[in-house]
Amino acid sequence: MNKIASFQIDHTKLTCGMYLSRVDGDVVTYDIRTRRPNMEEVMDTGTAHTVEHIFATLARNSDVSGHVIYFGPMGCRTGFYLLVRDLPHDEAIALVKACFAKIAVWQEAIPGATAVECGNYSDQNLKGARAEAAKMCRILEGWQAESLAYPA
Repeated sequence: MNKIASFQIDHTKLTCGMYLSRVDGDVVTYDIRTRRPNMEEVMDTGTAHTVEHIFATLARNSDVSGHVIYFGPMGCRTGFYLLVRDLPHDEAIALVKACFAKIAVWQEAIPGATAVECGNYSDQNLKGARAEAAKMCRILEGWQAESLAYPA
């Protein structure tokens, strides 16, 4: 069986940041790494869930919403995947920075956090999501298209 692309990345060298994970035709997958794999404690599920709800809502209501396909947590809880179509790298980076900046100061209700809207609505951690987002704002400061390559 072929090894999938994400398992071919040396996770011992990954640092926090945003990386170009793969390109499948016109769909680009970004690896948004908020924790160093196997080095830092992973996100609790409530934090990951809350970031997902707010980020996905913001991205799908942004000026580039028509390019956003998916945003969601990695199973390992060390980051997120963002899938877009026909969006230049610099605009994808700008979207990620803008969403994290808004999450870092989020004071409103968590979008979609009701029993009607979500299958596990009570597993939320807004304080953790704000801290995760604030950390990523610092990490992504100055990030640009040239920064998207995985560490060698």
